[in-house]
Amino acid sequence: MTLVARMLLRRLLILIPLVLGVIAFVFIVMRFSNSKPEYAYFQGANPTAEQIRRFQLENGLLDPLPVRYVRFVMDLAQGDMGTSVLTRKPVIESVTTALPLTLQLTLLGLVVGLVLSFVFGVVAALYRDRWPDQLVRLVSLIGVAAPSFWLALLMIQWLAVGEGLFPTSGYINPADSFAGWLRSMTLPALSLSLPIAAQLTRIIRTSVVEELDRDYVRTAYGSGLPPIVVIGRNVLRNALINPLTVLGLRIGYLIGGTVVIETIYGLPGMGQLMINAVRDGDPAVVQGVVLTIAVGFMIVNLAVDVLYLLVNPRLRSAS
Repeated sequence: MTLVARMLLRRLLILIPLVLGVIAFVFIVMRFSNSKPEYAYFQGANPTAEQIRRFQLENGLLDPLPVRYVRFVMDLAQGDMGTSVLTRKPVIESVTTALPLTLQLTLLGLVVGLVLSFVFGVVAALYRDRWPDQLVRLVSLIGVAAPSFWLALLMIQWLAVGEGLFPTSGYINPADSFAGWLRSMTLPALSLSLPIAAQLTRIIRTSVVEELDRDYVRTAYGSGLPPIVVIGRNVLRNALINPLTVLGLRIGYLIGGTVVIETIYGLPGMGQLMINAVRDGDPAVVQGVVLTIAVGFMIVNLAVDVLYLLVNPRLRSAS
């Protein structure tokens, strides 16, 4: 069995208790929160004590906590996240409806962030301590300090309200109009990706600078190899290994940032779904969204770990 296969198997085995731990944590937190499904169900209709007790008995809310947890895990194993007390629909339907938009926004933000950080990080490293490097470092420092919600409001004011280049809110399905979808997703993706791009730019710049100072680079230049070959085939391949190790955490930030960005831009994704559920006191939807995001984050980190093994020549040779 190769090293990659052993590592993947080990990570998958570790993933099982992690998922169970996340499920237990979310379950316990939601049970001790102020969101009571028995009151959200009646939607402020002033139910009697008998009506509340009947609802609690029908939904097993009076059972011991361990019994409710085991039932909850068994339902999850069958793909049942519970039922919304407000819409009376399965939570899995709401999650599967909102998840594609969140994935679109996350992937688009990731692509934009990676492209920007790669270009500016490499340029800053190649022009080390000169004005392009100083400019990129200044801009990246501002980007790291600027929160995504502030960037979102600023771009709405400037590019949407002021210039009228993009809509202020709303979502257009790409099946209806790809150009409309791109316009509706541009500002949210930029708001989400710019802080990530600023952080990765600094990491890529440092990694490329360290690689340029290695002996093999000077030997390659002394042998007459053109810079494009030395940098493209060797420097970048080795320098991008270290930034890849922090990419998983940055993707987690992207997933978490969608909660705020979707709310600001009025996008009907997972973030908007969770905010509405918290506001309306619908705990089943809240825990369904949180579990989906948490499990997705762990799966992404697993994929990044495997990708790190695949691109690292030392680990490939060891396998």
